[in-house]
Amino acid sequence: MPQLNPPPSPEVAGPQSIAPRLAWAMLLALAMGFTLSQAFRTVAAIMGPPLVAQLQLSPQQLGLWAASFHFSFGVMQLVMGVSIDLLGVRRTILWAFPMAVIGAMVSANAPSFGWLMLGQVLIGTGCAPAFLVCTVFIGRYFPADRFTATSGLIMSISGLGVLATATPLAWLIEVSNWRWGYGVLAVASALAWAGMWWLVREPARPAPPADAPPPPSPLKAMLQLLSLFKEPWTLGLVAYAAVAYAGFITLRGLWLGPLLIERHGFSLVQSGNVALAMTLGSMVSPAIFGRLDPGGARRIRWLLGFALVAATVLAAMALLHHAALDVALAIAYGMLSGYGVLQYGYVRDAYPEHMRGRALSLFTMAMFLGIALMQWVTGLAASLAKSAGVEPFTAALLTMAAMVAAGAIAFWKLPRARLPE
Repeated sequence: MPQLNPPPSPEVAGPQSIAPRLAWAMLLALAMGFTLSQAFRTVAAIMGPPLVAQLQLSPQQLGLWAASFHFSFGVMQLVMGVSIDLLGVRRTILWAFPMAVIGAMVSANAPSFGWLMLGQVLIGTGCAPAFLVCTVFIGRYFPADRFTATSGLIMSISGLGVLATATPLAWLIEVSNWRWGYGVLAVASALAWAGMWWLVREPARPAPPADAPPPPSPLKAMLQLLSLFKEPWTLGLVAYAAVAYAGFITLRGLWLGPLLIERHGFSLVQSGNVALAMTLGSMVSPAIFGRLDPGGARRIRWLLGFALVAATVLAAMALLHHAALDVALAIAYGMLSGYGVLQYGYVRDAYPEHMRGRALSLFTMAMFLGIALMQWVTGLAASLAKSAGVEPFTAALLTMAAMVAAGAIAFWKLPRARLPE
């Protein structure tokens, strides 16, 4: 699996191996792919209502469609991690990302739910390395003490993709249709691929010693991931990682638009405006939390506290059916969402250097498989609630709140890494 901080060598000396300006240029090019990945994972909030109207999707199908991106994205993290070790950051992203372009084109022309699902799976597979290549690149070529802050900044920049799926996407769909949304994303993804091909170059890495063990096979890499559970705090980290980011993406990327349109009678563009405001808050939030990271045991208390606040916000949206309050709470959730970046610092401190690459891969898999699970479960809850005469959004939001709270409680009750104050 990718090692975030490999030992220095004459050919690759960590942060000193690439001039700072060049390193930033390459990182920003990689961030273009991550930005498109963010756009693809949040289109459902705006595309959901027209898809329901045109293709007659049920709430369960809507949740399954949104979840399929994150499921394929999460499952492919292991393969992409091995690929980064074998082929490097550049070749991994250049080989994988065209699948996102193809998937967007399939989705734009999808005649049925099955074709939509195929498009989502292709997009999720193509975007799978987009986040990982950024974090690995930061770990290899940026100072170690700037890892959390730089990761938070890149997450904030990638929020431009989420921004594009708010008012701009809503306006485009209103003046054309949802298929044009996927068409524009396909073109933007092709341009991002070209930018990465043009800008991203990696220093030559030294050949391994003759007696070095061969790179791990995917099966061996999976066993190495599972070996992380020998550390008693891994299970709690996985439980927390599976719900922290999932709460934000499931609200912003799936239920926000349908909730505002069906519960409060907003137009598509009005709901896009709310999504825009929520996204602006989420773009600033990771960089702020990255800078304010208290480190050590205090970071753990922050992770617990902010997760419980997030669960409370979701429960309030479920139970208090007031338009202005729902808008305010959604925007507040966006501003709060960056607390999840604190997990990267926890991973870095909780595992020794030789395990950090595997820990990051496991963490990333848990995060995105958790999104897939939450979107599928909330879609199922909404369908069951509708058949029982309960408002679907109440059921979906309460389910989200319960899952976020359960992840935080598991993190609290299960063993945690012992870190200094």
